[in-house]
This record gives sequence, C-alpha cells and structure tokens, in this order.
Amino acid sequence: MSRQRKRAVGAGAKHRLVFVDRRLATLVHLRHGATHDVLACWFGVDRSTITRAVGEVRPLLAERGCTVSPGVRLRTLAEVVDHLGSADRTGIVDGTEIRVRRPAAGRKDRDKFISGKSKQNAVKTMVLTDGDGRVLFCSPTKPGSCADITHARQLGPVKLLVDGPSVEILADAGYQGLGAQTGGRVVTPPHRKFKKNAPDWYKEMYERQRKAHSSRRIRVDHGIAHLKNWRALTRHLRRREHMSDTVQAVAALLSHQQTAGLTSARQM
Repeated sequence: MSRQRKRAVGAGAKHRLVFVDRRLATLVHLRHGATHDVLACWFGVDRSTITRAVGEVRPLLAERGCTVSPGVRLRTLAEVVDHLGSADRTGIVDGTEIRVRRPAAGRKDRDKFISGKSKQNAVKTMVLTDGDGRVLFCSPTKPGSCADITHARQLGPVKLLVDGPSVEILADAGYQGLGAQTGGRVVTPPHRKFKKNAPDWYKEMYERQRKAHSSRRIRVDHGIAHLKNWRALTRHLRRREHMSDTVQAVAALLSHQQTAGLTSARQM
C-alpha cells in the first residue's frame, strides 16, 4: 500500500533565488512578458529555476484577491456583491478574450477554444469593476467557445443577487436574460421591438437609450484595457492551464496599484 511521502521541514532542493528575487522575476514576466530564458540570464540562474519560481509565486498572487482599500481584499464573487451592496455602488460586468496557442492536432477538445466572436483560439474571463473602472473581480478562464451568459450563470451570480443585497449590475447585450432572473438587478440594453420597418420615433428613442446605457458601462472597458496592458494577457503562448492563475494574479496586482494610487491622491 502506497503512502504519501513525508519530507522534513527545510528538506528538498534549495532555492537559488531568495523570495524577493522570485517575486521580482514573476512580476517582470507578467508585466513585460519577459521569457524565462531572459530572466535566467538576468538573475544568473538556470532557466528551470525561473520556471519553478514563477510557478510557485503566480498562484500566491492569484490568491491575494483584488484590493479595494488598504487591508481589504475581495477574493470571491460573493464578497464583491456584499461590498457593492454595503457601499451602495454600481457594478459593471463584461467578458474579455485572451488569445492562446492552438491545441495540438488530434485533441478531442481542440475546437472548443475557437471563439465564435473573434474566430481565433482564445480563453474567456469575466471582469467585474465598479463605476470608476477599478477591477473588483476576474473569474477563472473558460474556453473561447463558451458564451458570456453561460459563463456568468456557471459562476452563480443569479443566486447571489437574488438572495443578497440590492445591487445594480450593468451588462451588455451578451447578458440579456439575467435581468429577468435577478429581478432587474442586472441591467442590459433594451430589446429591439421592431426587427423591420421601425418607426422613426422608435429608432431615435432606441438609439438614445442604447447610448445612455453604453456611456454608463464604458468604465469596464477601461478596466479591461488596463488589464491588457500587462503583456502576459495580450497573447498567451504558454500552457493554457495556467491562464486562470495568470489573469487573477494580474488583476490582484493591478487593483493593488489602483488602490495605492487613489490613496496617494487623497493624501495630497
């Protein structure tokens, strides 16, 4: 009968990089997309040492959650809903895609990464920000063929919004249907009532309502743009299995940066 191997504290291979250097290597890799070979030359170690360091630090950063104030972090969607309800603030949700490598030929799940929107191999994550565009939550990734509303339903926001505090969540047309399920707490653009031969007065009213809704939720696009400024999220050429940790690690670092900048501005 096999049993789990027990290792004494401090046993095993010793790190050639101290924790500060391992964290720095991970930050440079996420922010600037530096390869492990380049980082290995920079720190004067083997490539495998950098790979091990990034693999250990990246999940730790992902578990930090998004910082909303000094000492307060949001790690789950339930905590985000409670935060928005207690602060009486509006949330904005949207999905974004990140290009990834195409799965190898012959894999049975090869086609599920093809996005129906961009027609490219991608993974999808759901981003939730506040009204100012500050990132509050990034979900684990799903293959690009997964629809936005399906991804949202799998994360369970419907039950959280129905049973939780009164919160307004702005969303685009990809989430239509959640409004009825949440009692109007998810607000989406109005449905087009006339498919053909719409009266002129209706066209004008519909465009005015659509633009008003779009102007309210534009901040989530700003938050996604700040996320995509990190080279690790522009196009991912490494293992797709690490994408969830990568996205959530970048969101944690970006939210900490945004909170630090907001705190400094208030103190001036």
